[in-house]
Amino acid sequence: MTPFVDAIVLWVHLFSAVLFVGGSFFMWIVVVPTSHSLTEDEAERTRMVGRMAKQFARIVNPALLVLVVTGVFNITWYLPLNGGLFGSYAGQLLVAKLSAVVALIVMIYISNVYFGRRIMKFAKEGRLGELKALRRTSRRISFANLGLMAVILLLVAVMQTTT
Repeated sequence: MTPFVDAIVLWVHLFSAVLFVGGSFFMWIVVVPTSHSLTEDEAERTRMVGRMAKQFARIVNPALLVLVVTGVFNITWYLPLNGGLFGSYAGQLLVAKLSAVVALIVMIYISNVYFGRRIMKFAKEGRLGELKALRRTSRRISFANLGLMAVILLLVAVMQTTT
């Protein structure tokens, strides 16, 4: 491809990453803590954050798809690797990044499909004990997701130094 097309694809990839990663951190650093000051009613707070998360998903799910598609295109910049995927430093970084991306996608969708729906259901039904227990597990997975996002960004930065 031409350098212009490469630049456009990279920009789209980076913009999608900003939406996805930045938005995810914003939800956990700003939205969730602020929700505690808006209402003391746990069920109401859960429904409110759930509605925000649903709106966020409308933006993030397409952004994640764009990230995957543009990421596949961007992988071509690193191929062919001298020594193959496991025989070169760049290849090992690429495998590590792809492994982290796959793990992140799986964890996000397990979290959203399983935990998100159950948390909203428990809040609607007023099952606060079960809600708190499920939220503890969901929170751990969410923090692991944020950690994976940070690792992926670190791997990308290191990969840029090897090209």
